[in-house]
Amino acid sequence: MLRLLFVSWLCLTLLCLPACAVEISYGNSSSVPIQNVNYRKDEFQIQRLQMVEKQIRARGIKNKAVLKAMSKVPRHLFVDPSFADLAYQDHPLPLAHNQTISQPYIVAYMTEAPEISPKDKVLEIGTGSGYQAAVLGELAKEVYTIEIIPQLAESARKTLSQLGYQKVHVKTGNGYEGWAEYAPYNKIIVTAAPQDIPEALVQQLAINGKMVIPVGSLEQEMMVIIKTPNGLRKEKTIPVRFVPMTGHSPNVR
Repeated sequence: MLRLLFVSWLCLTLLCLPACAVEISYGNSSSVPIQNVNYRKDEFQIQRLQMVEKQIRARGIKNKAVLKAMSKVPRHLFVDPSFADLAYQDHPLPLAHNQTISQPYIVAYMTEAPEISPKDKVLEIGTGSGYQAAVLGELAKEVYTIEIIPQLAESARKTLSQLGYQKVHVKTGNGYEGWAEYAPYNKIIVTAAPQDIPEALVQQLAINGKMVIPVGSLEQEMMVIIKTPNGLRKEKTIPVRFVPMTGHSPNVR
């Protein structure tokens, strides 16, 4: 249905364009001139750079590695093709199974907040389309990401593989349980909102490690948590709106 609505809108739009407008088509049709393919690639690159300047840098994101990663990762390849032309705009977009891909600024914010280094091992909870994992893959040594919905996990795994993110590892599973096999993690990023902090994630966070997690139900706040030898140091930062974290764990904080 989304594709049908998009195609209908596109047809009406093309009627209003001049005769020299670039041809747009789906699939790998050999009838599409190569210069048009290159045009679309360049167009998305321009949109991506504008996104970084206007939505991310202008709002205070300063980390050069984060800005570089956001300038590089092709966000339009992580959304439904029907929404590719909206991929670099300043809002979240829907994914299958009632999930969303966060707006670019939030992705950048959650990437900058834990101060990821090239030596870090990072755990992400809530793979979704795989876009945040790809951005993390540009900064960290290894990224382990968990998605509870099998279809999304498989789609993300395929996209990440096609784009060459060999150090991003996708698991289908319950995010509340984390991924104990590769713990401890220097950084943990949670892209869905539990009502409380899952105890398993606290246990899998390294000493002096940082976790960035939205917490709450109707009213959510982003929290940056540092695990010290003496316990957790918690800081509430900005109000946010994430899909609820699914799965279950009896051990929460």
